[in-house]
Amino acid sequence: MEISAAGRLEVRITAADVGKRVSVRRLNEAGDTAENFTDTVGVLTSWDNGVLVITRKSGEGVHIPESSLVAGKIVPSAPARRRGPAASYEELARVAARAWRPVESERLGEWELRAASGFTRRANSVLPLGDPGMPLDAALTAVRRWYGERGLPAYVQTATGAEGTEEMLCAELERRGWEREVTAELWTGGLAPVADRAEGAGVVLSREVDGAWLSRYGRKGLSDVALRVLGSGPSVWFATVPGADAPAAIGRCVVDGRWASFAAVEVDPAQRRRGLATAVLAALARRALDEGASAAWLQVEADNTAARALYTGMGFAAHHAYHHYREPADTGTDR
Repeated sequence: MEISAAGRLEVRITAADVGKRVSVRRLNEAGDTAENFTDTVGVLTSWDNGVLVITRKSGEGVHIPESSLVAGKIVPSAPARRRGPAASYEELARVAARAWRPVESERLGEWELRAASGFTRRANSVLPLGDPGMPLDAALTAVRRWYGERGLPAYVQTATGAEGTEEMLCAELERRGWEREVTAELWTGGLAPVADRAEGAGVVLSREVDGAWLSRYGRKGLSDVALRVLGSGPSVWFATVPGADAPAAIGRCVVDGRWASFAAVEVDPAQRRRGLATAVLAALARRALDEGASAAWLQVEADNTAARALYTGMGFAAHHAYHHYREPADTGTDR
């Protein structure tokens, strides 16, 4: 917190600092003792009618009455990463998009509208990297019309928590009634430590998905569109640990330049805690190393404690959070 020459805390931010990363201390309603202060760090996304909104790294918007402020200052746009490969948000967003391609896409300025008959939100949402080339309300009207013509709800994929992420867009969507349905995190780590974790014996790698692999995959009733999405990407590999009636474990990897992505890691519930997920990841990592990759990324849900523990042990760490915002239920006339 900022401290004046007289030793007092000071508020050194104003409404002109909207869009910047700040740290503030506010007084809780309970009283004015030290125990009743709360600190908040995030991007200042609005300051209107005496209320500040600060969007935290998680994407949560915190509303703070101006009258409760005790101290505040601007802080660096993103904290230094303690481990893992260096990467910008935009680089990772584009790599992630290439690893999970829709079957149909269209440009709206620098935004990409993506559709795949509803198979996963990632393949059926807007990737808003840059300027849509028109005011936001007009862009959202065009987005809702485009998805409505395909019989799909409109989703916008955003990110928070790193330099260059989209806290301001998140706040604007929420002000317009868009609802955040899904939040997860993208983690990054070195590839070699993953390859060194296990021998990967018994893991079969293939360029194409087959019926056995699909029988272990968590999604049911997969269409041809889903198979096209699964098979999309610069260099796609599928891993299988054979089992009696169905694979004991599976996984998917896409190699793209220096990056390798891991996804669809599924293990037979009866065979968990036997190192099968580690073996799958190690086998895929060695293949990616052979193709020249050196870094890895993956996506993990906030409440998947087992996966988070596994990936932490492999040296992965969170880079940013990402979210899917769904259009308001009342469509009005903007379709």
